Amino acid sequence: MKLLIVDDEELTRTGVISSLDWKSLGIDEVLQADDGVHGLEAARLHRPEIILCDVRMPRMDGITMLERLEKILPDTVPIFMSGYSDKEYLKAAIKLKAVNYIEKPLNPDEIRDAVREARDTYMQKIHSRRGEDLKSMETASRLALLLTTPYNPGDSAVEKLAGELNLTMNGGTCFTAFIVKMDDLMRPDAPSFAEVYKEFADFLEQYHMRCIYTEKRMQYLVYFLFGQTEPSVQGIKAAGDFLREHFSVFVRFSMAAGETVCGVSKAYQSYASAVILLQSSFFFPENTLITGGDDDGSSAYGEFVMPSPEKEFADALLSGNEQAAEAILDSLSGVFAGNRRILQNPVKDLYYRLFLCLEEARRQQKVPDSDKTESIAETIAGCFTFSELHQTLADKTGEFFWDAAGAAQENPTIFLIKQYISQNYMKETLSVKDISEHVFLSASYVCTFFKNETGHTLNQYITEYRMEKAKQLLQDSRYKISDISSRVGYSDGNYFGKSFKKHTGLSPSEYREKNLQ
Repeated sequence: MKLLIVDDEELTRTGVISSLDWKSLGIDEVLQADDGVHGLEAARLHRPEIILCDVRMPRMDGITMLERLEKILPDTVPIFMSGYSDKEYLKAAIKLKAVNYIEKPLNPDEIRDAVREARDTYMQKIHSRRGEDLKSMETASRLALLLTTPYNPGDSAVEKLAGELNLTMNGGTCFTAFIVKMDDLMRPDAPSFAEVYKEFADFLEQYHMRCIYTEKRMQYLVYFLFGQTEPSVQGIKAAGDFLREHFSVFVRFSMAAGETVCGVSKAYQSYASAVILLQSSFFFPENTLITGGDDDGSSAYGEFVMPSPEKEFADALLSGNEQAAEAILDSLSGVFAGNRRILQNPVKDLYYRLFLCLEEARRQQKVPDSDKTESIAETIAGCFTFSELHQTLADKTGEFFWDAAGAAQENPTIFLIKQYISQNYMKETLSVKDISEHVFLSASYVCTFFKNETGHTLNQYITEYRMEKAKQLLQDSRYKISDISSRVGYSDGNYFGKSFKKHTGLSPSEYREKNLQ
């Protein structure tokens, strides 16, 4: 806690500071000011929990100073001190809810008792306010949730909840809905949504707007901005910039602002328009705010000029024409990126088929997949935006042509062995015997042949392959270390940790921390 001493006599201030063990009273920092004007400035800057204040001071007396601070610091507890037995000042002190009134000359024991009482009073205020704030936020959340459904004129629930919150919501109230869609991967040190909401509500006051919000399905935050006058364009932009700035620090997100409507019965209309806009957010970069005035008139999916992109893509892969494959992907990006008239599911279905083309090309040309850590469905589900999905496909296409060039120079039997390992490394029971049976050779001959061709023993290659897969997975915070262990063929997490450290010089957790900074 912080305590501010405001007194025009320096000897009084230094005497009070030196006479008490402040740490034992729960006071971490003691501040000073020499009159009411400076006391007001110090209180605004440092926000002390307790103010020990002289009544009579030059320029501004203690009563006036604390009256001005009451709106800014409603929970701060004052203690007055004075050498005058002035009843009017004492009445004013009681009105300001001062916990004590200490007469000069000051007695350290009286000050100690007064500070203890002030500390306890402050804690009671905070606990009480937190309970009130929690109840108000729960009520506001229920109200915001109601506004995300069509208005029912016969149902008084909206008016009832608004009344409990002392909010005016009627036919003249203007509403603008903002929806924030968040990625699942949120930084562990992220502030609570309630903290962001409180800052946002304070920020909106300068634009004469108020706000309520609710959470939907763990991934969406819905804010309703409202006021008795139509918000300015600058106000709506500032609100969007505030949310974008705060959320971008700790999570990837998409955001849409609905149309501004007037009348509580039309609040749902603003929400619905934001929902429609948010559907196209997949095609925009992460952390983008989409508004109704951004429509660029881009073409719809059905107007795409290439009749069968997956067939042409497959032909380019099988013919080894990397330039043609890149041209097809560039065309796709040009059509879909930033497009507001295409639903994301048909596009994801198309990209699913393109990923299948890559898998089929690898199978036909006997090119092992060096990065088969998750299924196509998992890969697509893990992409938050179209640009991320497209880049993943482009990267895997480039890897295919690179791997294909290397596979063409490799002994066919070695290729089969490596392919079998890439498809079965996650099985703890994978053995030399399994591999030898797959390629129809004896176990001893397979070991000798593999060592002569590659310079590594089979067991070394399997271990190194598993460790490389583990390193890839550790760079994705979605996976727990215990899950990664089983994904790369280790049922014993401790043994996996020892093997990983032997291979990399770092434990799995150390490696993750180093690579996720």
